[in-house]
Amino acid sequence: MKTVIISQARMSSTRLPGKVLKEVLGKPLLEYHIERLKRTKKADEIIIATTVNSADEPIAELCQRLNVLCYRGSEEDVLSRYYYAACEARADVVIRVTSDCPLIDPVVVDQVIEAFTACEGYDYVANTLVRTYPRGMDTEVFSFVALERAFKEAVAAPEREHVTPYIYNHPELFKFKNIAYTTDQSRHRWTVDTVDDFRLIEKILLELYPDKPDFTMEDVLALFDRHPDWYFINAHVEQKKF
Repeated sequence: MKTVIISQARMSSTRLPGKVLKEVLGKPLLEYHIERLKRTKKADEIIIATTVNSADEPIAELCQRLNVLCYRGSEEDVLSRYYYAACEARADVVIRVTSDCPLIDPVVVDQVIEAFTACEGYDYVANTLVRTYPRGMDTEVFSFVALERAFKEAVAAPEREHVTPYIYNHPELFKFKNIAYTTDQSRHRWTVDTVDDFRLIEKILLELYPDKPDFTMEDVLALFDRHPDWYFINAHVEQKKF
């Protein structure tokens, strides 16, 4: 059984264009993201799924430099981009993460993969159905069979522009499970979609990365215990709705 992480990335973000290649300490955010995903122990391969647009050529070049596979597909139909990337990788199990999460913890990713493996008969296991993890730790694990069915049957625009809504919106077709953290930390926003999001991520990386590049989610939570005012840097930012 082949387990593949697929992370979507593009340069044409509406609120913060080029965000995935914005740099901290001379390194683009996407490189931090990939570096952390490479520490997962339960995945066999990582693919960055970007678009065929020429603007996304720098993403493909970064993947080549970091020796990570890059699949290029539709910009608007992200579901098809994921499906064909999974086909190319011959994936049996797909892990969906997004490139605007440069702090994603490989331990969290592995925990969700392990839960999927242990939940016999489940099509989809995630830590996002009921949010208890900080936003930025989002991990969804699903079978290729479920992805293929979504690809073939999803028609509504939101179900094509995003990868998994067709699955979790159809409980009559798929069996799914949520993974919760030990305490509710969902108020934290560690993803990059605006300038203020980037300001916060920059502070976290500057504080933790030089001394401990493999810092954990718990290290970041401890940092907020020392700097509770940091929460308010991007507390006003609302997540984009489908």
